[in-house]
Amino acid sequence: MRYRTRVFSYISAILILFFSIFCCSCVDNKPISERELLRLHIRADSNDSIDQAVKLKVRDDVVAYLAEISKGISTFDEAYKLIADRLEYIQLVAAERLRAEGMSYTAWVSLTNEYFPTRSYNGVVLESGYYDALIINLGSGKGDNWWCVVYPPLCYLEATDDFEYKSKILELVRQYF
Repeated sequence: MRYRTRVFSYISAILILFFSIFCCSCVDNKPISERELLRLHIRADSNDSIDQAVKLKVRDDVVAYLAEISKGISTFDEAYKLIADRLEYIQLVAAERLRAEGMSYTAWVSLTNEYFPTRSYNGVVLESGYYDALIINLGSGKGDNWWCVVYPPLCYLEATDDFEYKSKILELVRQYF
């Protein structure tokens, strides 16, 4: 009888341990699509190689600016307000790059909520749905786009001139799984 009680106690302890580990890992397990995200989409004028190359130069300038101004941002509301308050300057950053590259078109910047299809970035999948987004249309904006997530930061600059795109979301997911 004591043997059964001891075995039952061990099995119970193991089950409680596994249950505790499982519950702790599920504390913040909302699907990424339900989190407060602020996306960045830079849409090229066309799919012409020159327009696509210019789009990447605009990306570099805009992401550098966003990385500079967003230090210390810790909530979605802070990030959204920061971007909303600086839309004109973000447009100016993009327009200056277009002018420097000799492009005849300009940039149009908006902060909007729009539908996006399912996308994957660095192993993180953002489900289709409506997201708040900083949209930068270069010229007609009908070319392929480049995108990332401004908040929580999925794209940002390292201290060097080279970009290193990291996924804070993926780091959080890996932490729990």
